[in-house]
Amino acid sequence: MQRLGIILHGVTGRMGLNQHLIRSIVAIQKEGGVLLSSGERVTLDPIIVGRNGAKIEALAKTHGIKRWSTDIAAALANPDDTVFFDAGTTQMRTSLISQALDAGKHVYCEKPISDDLDAAVALARKAKASGLKNGVVQDKLFLPGLRKIAMLRDSGFFGEILSVRGEFGYWVFEGDWQIAQRPSWNYRTADGGGIILDMLCHWRYVLDNLFGKVKAVSCLGATHIRERVDEAGKRYKADADDAAYATFQLEGGVIAQINSSWAVRVRRDDLVTFQVDGTLGSAVAGLTRCWTQHRVNTPKPVWNPDQPQTIDFYKTWDEVPDNQVYDNGFKLQWEMFLRHVLEDGPWEYTLDEGAKGVQLATLGLKSWAERRWLDVPSLEL
Repeated sequence: MQRLGIILHGVTGRMGLNQHLIRSIVAIQKEGGVLLSSGERVTLDPIIVGRNGAKIEALAKTHGIKRWSTDIAAALANPDDTVFFDAGTTQMRTSLISQALDAGKHVYCEKPISDDLDAAVALARKAKASGLKNGVVQDKLFLPGLRKIAMLRDSGFFGEILSVRGEFGYWVFEGDWQIAQRPSWNYRTADGGGIILDMLCHWRYVLDNLFGKVKAVSCLGATHIRERVDEAGKRYKADADDAAYATFQLEGGVIAQINSSWAVRVRRDDLVTFQVDGTLGSAVAGLTRCWTQHRVNTPKPVWNPDQPQTIDFYKTWDEVPDNQVYDNGFKLQWEMFLRHVLEDGPWEYTLDEGAKGVQLATLGLKSWAERRWLDVPSLEL
């Protein structure tokens, strides 16, 4: 059986561990490896690389991974490992991916690919010039909820799409009397934190791929919680934005509004919801579930502040059934990328797309600072 050696960096963190290591790499291995179009399976041989030797050794033993190292240079020098993956901190990513390309590795990484647009563009250009396979995680396109939205769009259910409204976020505890759900660096600008850099990269590929290319942005950021408590129990100044209120103009006239916040309490169907309104119908999707309301089934509310509302609006929507099994989105994209490496399978999510995400985040921050709309020009990649 063919073998593929993969260097995994940054998989001790929450997302890297749960989604990339356990739910993707380990899960693929339990299925016997990556299934190719020929019917052959390729077994994965990962090596975990990180700074804390005791931590990564324990992680490797727990998940049946035979190899681990604290020496990233040595790992990159091993010709038997041809793919490098990074889910570490944003500020380290550009350098690590660049080193991996210099070592002749195919590269795959989390987003954002950088906190600097010039660096992101340079990295995308370098990857393209190298001829090596490259990619960036675009996980939300593989969510069951958004896959159902794509199906509805392709079927013509919406008619002409008019608008998209997204609500993302939840209350991230300050770390004093309840442990925070996110690492403290997320809330420090100097460490590459901030929800605009984090989430506008996501919204770029979601909007571009599902509803229309982003043509302009207006964004207002905020730092609602200005002091938090870190992992060591020490108070620190939270100076990065923890909320973003953004409006986007899309190709074709679609208007999108997306609120992103780590300082909001949830009263909706899921931690993220997208409502798509069209001339023939509307849909609301969360991470996994999706509800629709067609033109012929739309109720006729009348504004009357003098009496309680008589319509139960939630009951006027129909749920899209799960007519297929939806595998983990991170795993699905991993399998696509590995087939791209192994048999030149189809792949759209290159570092070019990662640079576009950084571009939108950069423009979002600039829009906030200058309090104005900004066009989103094409990148020269």
